[in-house]
Amino acid sequence: MGLSLLLGSLAALADIIGGVVLVRQNWSRRYLRYAIALGAGFMMAVAILDMLPESIRFSPVWAPALVLSGYCAIHLLEHTITPHFHFGEETHNHEFLHAHTGWSVLCGLAAHSFFDGVAIASGFVLSNTLGWLIFFAILLHKVPEGFTIASVMLASGRSRRTAVTSAVLLAAATLCGVLIIGLLPHWVRAGLPLSAGVAIYVAATDLVPEVNREPGIRMALVFFAGVAIFVLVRILAPL
Repeated sequence: MGLSLLLGSLAALADIIGGVVLVRQNWSRRYLRYAIALGAGFMMAVAILDMLPESIRFSPVWAPALVLSGYCAIHLLEHTITPHFHFGEETHNHEFLHAHTGWSVLCGLAAHSFFDGVAIASGFVLSNTLGWLIFFAILLHKVPEGFTIASVMLASGRSRRTAVTSAVLLAAATLCGVLIIGLLPHWVRAGLPLSAGVAIYVAATDLVPEVNREPGIRMALVFFAGVAIFVLVRILAPL
């Protein structure tokens, strides 16, 4: 557990580094939109190529239903329980993402970050070799993850302080994942597919429609680049 906490802390620190790198520069709206398109592709790939297969491996029968439940839950939150989350509201001229979108993305990425911590701790439970492999694989996407959440927060009108705080929250979620595996090891069977559904919703429903407002093929190529980055990470450091 000590080694898991140490490496989990390093992975969490990479989230914060990504957020700080983003906010220390005066990024234009175009570059922010590119970052969001890249993050949308990256997040979609994480959910479909990583979280979903692992969920089905845990529970072939219940995982699809739990993925759908996670998707429906965030949809209910945004469009029913909290009616001011409807699209078309809370939008200002200087923003190109709706104000609620940043919190939705934070929810999805925090769930993924939590399971990053779970994965690191689980690997070391089985063997040190597997633990190190998982750690390096996760570390490779942590800086882009922090960069993504900070860019989304700025694009939805939040302050630079909020952007960095969001990256810190992702880091905290990673550490929580490391700690929780020792207390509730079976919770991952339900939590992973639920968070996969949340991530799919956020990427496909919140982010992709926003980046698609940019005319031309360039933004689509950036989205595909986000997918390609994740695939490259998995090839270079398979779990």
